[in-house]
Amino acid sequence: MPKIFIKSSRNKQVIDITGTVNGLIRKQGWRDGLCALHVLHTTCALTTADLDPGTDLDMLDAFEEMIPKLKYRHPHDPSHVGEHIMSSIIGSSLTIPIQDGSFILGTWQRVVLVELSGPRERAVLVSHLKED
Repeated sequence: MPKIFIKSSRNKQVIDITGTVNGLIRKQGWRDGLCALHVLHTTCALTTADLDPGTDLDMLDAFEEMIPKLKYRHPHDPSHVGEHIMSSIIGSSLTIPIQDGSFILGTWQRVVLVELSGPRERAVLVSHLKED
């Protein structure tokens, strides 16, 4: 199963990976069906987004506000629990239809990786389910 690697440059960041994954789809020769993406980490997430200027920062601010400031019990690093919770809420997997070798997305939709604990390199598995 192919994998892509995405490097974040900030602690919290929304990264457009649409072109990278579409490039892999073309390289693999996948024409039609479904593309399944799964990030192999617990402090980042995958979703779709409109990336008008500032929308990425609005998203990150909203995610932060959703997480209560509690006394967390995570043994590794309690200050890190918010990132785990945000990742779970946003999600670690995404499935998008492909047609003629690229994503079928709405006019403003982009596929994004939401970095919640960077900067670091993230691995995303990419798989294909063919249409019959």
